[in-house]
Amino acid sequence: MGYADPKLRYSLRFRKSEDKDGAEVWNLIKRAGVLDLNSSYSYLMLCKFFSETCVIAEENDRIVGFVSAFIPPESQDTVFVWQVAVDASQRGKGLGKTLLKELLNRNACDDVRFLEATVSPSNVPSQSLFKSVAKDLDTQCQVFECFPENLFPDEQHESEWTYRIGPF
Repeated sequence: MGYADPKLRYSLRFRKSEDKDGAEVWNLIKRAGVLDLNSSYSYLMLCKFFSETCVIAEENDRIVGFVSAFIPPESQDTVFVWQVAVDASQRGKGLGKTLLKELLNRNACDDVRFLEATVSPSNVPSQSLFKSVAKDLDTQCQVFECFPENLFPDEQHESEWTYRIGPF
């Protein structure tokens, strides 16, 4: 599909995740400070068992970006993005969008026609990211409620809205 921003390619390397990346990814999420920090074990599992749909961005052998995603068994034409993390040193350069486009370029996504993610109402940067990707792909971005806030056990968690991009 050839989506990646060529300016980023000169300084960054994109690759599949490996189990050994889990700890550094966990630290990236923790440093980001805006994403739900899951257990370190969950990042080890993502990096090992979902390497075909998780994308690592490295600069000088340091992880500066990460997308965790998977193809749900019941929706083989959809890739679900769990988290997009960008190191503070790379913000504002389009890395989040490039990571998503790298994901869509993977062989594992050959049959994918939709990209989905959930975003909380207050997460304006993520909302803008997914709308921008839809615009670049010249397709729709539908938004609908996925998980209402009353389903979350912690009182401060907002509802999560699905952003569905496609078809492409």
